[in-house]
Amino acid sequence: MTRELPYNPQPPRPPWGIRFPARKEQSTHQPIKRTPLPAEVALPLACGPAGLADCIAKPGDRVRTGQLIARTTTGVCVHATISGKVTSVEESAVAGGREACIHIKSDGRDEWIVPQTPIDALALSPQQICERIAASGIVGLGGALYPTADKLSVRRPISALLLNGAECEPYISCDEMLLREQPERVIAGARIMMRALSAPHAIIAIETDMPEARATLADLLADQGITDISVAVVTAKYPAGGERQLLELLTGTEVPTSGLPEDMGYVCQNVATAAAVADFFATGRPMVERIVTVTGNGVSQAANYVTRLGSSFRSVIEAAGGYNTDSVRLLMGGPMMGLHVADDQVPVTKATNCIVVAHPTELASPATEFPCIRCGECSDACPARLMPQFLLTACRAGDTDALTTLGVDACIECGCCDFACPSHINLTPLFVEGKAALAAKRLADSRAAAARARSELRDVRLEVGSASAFEDSDPQAPADDLSALLTRSGINNEQVRDAD
Repeated sequence: MTRELPYNPQPPRPPWGIRFPARKEQSTHQPIKRTPLPAEVALPLACGPAGLADCIAKPGDRVRTGQLIARTTTGVCVHATISGKVTSVEESAVAGGREACIHIKSDGRDEWIVPQTPIDALALSPQQICERIAASGIVGLGGALYPTADKLSVRRPISALLLNGAECEPYISCDEMLLREQPERVIAGARIMMRALSAPHAIIAIETDMPEARATLADLLADQGITDISVAVVTAKYPAGGERQLLELLTGTEVPTSGLPEDMGYVCQNVATAAAVADFFATGRPMVERIVTVTGNGVSQAANYVTRLGSSFRSVIEAAGGYNTDSVRLLMGGPMMGLHVADDQVPVTKATNCIVVAHPTELASPATEFPCIRCGECSDACPARLMPQFLLTACRAGDTDALTTLGVDACIECGCCDFACPSHINLTPLFVEGKAALAAKRLADSRAAAARARSELRDVRLEVGSASAFEDSDPQAPADDLSALLTRSGINNEQVRDAD
């Protein structure tokens, strides 16, 4: 009798989303390469959701590769990716703006900090595994940069670990090439993560347009007799690779807007993150590099390159043969959710999965915007099942009540509505602004409520003070009287804590 699987290994194509030309052929026709050691690196102190790291290294310090140079208050670590001298800690251009960065000039020796020895993950407890991963500097390499150790530190039963290899955006192929050429690293990382989660099963999700990766994974799992790690194949439709969308396709379960996949019994990690975990435990070396897809008609040798973090885009593009034309458009990430980059001196970060070096004619230019015709194409494409045409009206009117009712917080900013809109309305930027406005209103409301609670608490304390003719009373009486007055005033303990 065949065991019933807790997921669908080949789910049907979803009704939402967009089907794009893959445009991955350029970067998948040759094996993964390695860029030369950079002459200098710029390492941002911003660590995504973990916040800003505090500098440990100072200008003038000599550092070695793998040395801890900054750490956030939550324990996310930044390491030197080359050996050399710290030249400055200053604000520099990065993809999406400017951030404080640690600048290191290479000494050309790539001298690693010692010691580095393999770590037996299976001899460690789940908590110890998470502590080691946090110290390694590994974060989610799918782009969100969420601390990997935090995701693995769940305190509830997990049915399965979901490893996301479904690269649904055009151009990006770093995960596909990893699965094609080095699947054993992903399997080893999956084993360690499964132990950290006490998960009985792992699912590696790929797309239907990855036949080579599928065959390679199937052969490896069969050859090693692995039955607790399996492969699921989802449609090559954007954004099927989104964490919530992928979980919905595989299990038929929707994650609530206010919830997380772990609430449904699943933890999702990127396949490259799993490979980084495997590398760390195999070598003892923290994360200092990642695979980056370098592609587009504007670059000579499109391929996937193992690149040291902090390398400039220019140095990576030069390693890929340089520019094909004097006029290019640079993107970090894919054309849907990627960031336009104006300066090729910005550094490669842990979030840099792809550099698109596009010829000016390769990507569509902004079209003339027309009024909304209420056709509903945006709603049909929306993977979060929102009604963008109504959100548009609420955003333009600044109606935060309507934004709350319409669920703008559920928007994943995928851009499907923009692409589907026949009027060429840039909806996603408006929804980003709407989410920010709603968050600002909630913060203002929270502060007003705290101020009101402080005022009411002051009145209560004054009332207690004026009624304190407890000359004969027991010492506990004033506290009891204050508690009774707070109860009568409708002020709960949480409000008191906030007010204090």
